[in-house]
Amino acid sequence: MDVLRPGSTGPAVAEVQAVLRSLGLLTDEPERPEGPDDAGYDAATELAVRHFQQVRGLSVDGRVGDETYRALHEARWSLGDRLLRFDPERPTRGDDVRRLQELLLELGYDAGRADGMLGADTELGLRAFQRDYGLTADGTCGPATLRALKQLGRRVTGGRPQLLRQSASLVDSGPHLIGRVIVIDPGHGGADSGYTAGETTEADLVFDLASRIEGRLAAAGATVYLTRGRTVDATAADRTAFANQARADLFLSLHMEAHGSAHARGVASYYYGTGSGASSTVGEEFANLVRREVIARTGMLDCGSHPKTWDILRMTRMPAVRVDCGYLSHPVDRLLLLDARLRSTVAQAVVAAVQRLFLPADADPATGTFLLPARSS
Repeated sequence: MDVLRPGSTGPAVAEVQAVLRSLGLLTDEPERPEGPDDAGYDAATELAVRHFQQVRGLSVDGRVGDETYRALHEARWSLGDRLLRFDPERPTRGDDVRRLQELLLELGYDAGRADGMLGADTELGLRAFQRDYGLTADGTCGPATLRALKQLGRRVTGGRPQLLRQSASLVDSGPHLIGRVIVIDPGHGGADSGYTAGETTEADLVFDLASRIEGRLAAAGATVYLTRGRTVDATAADRTAFANQARADLFLSLHMEAHGSAHARGVASYYYGTGSGASSTVGEEFANLVRREVIARTGMLDCGSHPKTWDILRMTRMPAVRVDCGYLSHPVDRLLLLDARLRSTVAQAVVAAVQRLFLPADADPATGTFLLPARSS
């Protein structure tokens, strides 16, 4: 779809405004146009979109692109509005699915993470609940299942129900990297070169960084895949599908940012999370580890770790993290990132963070001090 922004008009704008009003984010009723073709993307609409993006963990730019449009569509659904069933070809997405997942998790059923996507884990959790309650275990959430869920009500309060499952799985898998499957995603690629710094593009730099990380992890015994080649582009759906098919243990997306502000600089990391308790707990831990390792070893500015609902984080079935390794638009960060030695240091930091993720707490070294031992030949 064409990106909607201030000044856009037409039925798509009218549809967006209708959803924003239904969510209570757009309260000022403008003078009614003659028809939907006359609907205009005004300042109030932009402000409402920004508020929606902030709440939903999306990039806050006040424009409606594909990801924001899908999120608006999903926000329209409340649990009970439609029949919910698992479709492996076109998974159902919406706030009603997220609410179903939250209810199942609160009752102690493993429905995966509450990401609003009705996948195989959610279906298994739903079938288990239906069997225990004496319903037909068909994996379909209809009126009878909804009544049962409402009658039982909340049984677990506080915390995140999936925390113990994810943490236990991490501990049980052991502290080594041998046999781990790790997918590294160099951002951009192909016709999408990202930000250009002189003759070097962001796509080239993150591919170089990804290759350095790939070599170090492979030397430590991990199986490492890149989501794209040097001159190839891929959609977020292609990248996450590749990681899911590879049954990866970790997914790391690499980017270098740019911004119009002269003050924008530093390193940030992102993990899947809604900001209201539904998040990838292992992803959050890894996001913090990799950001702190990079900061400790490079001295770059710390911009923190943040929960986001971007598709690149949401559609992966394993802990997924995006790292923005600095701002090519900032003169200091740009000089650092163009230096191959700095990129090698970042690669070393990422590998240290990956290893630390699998180490037991009592064996975890201080940030910035861990060195991966060389493998004996």
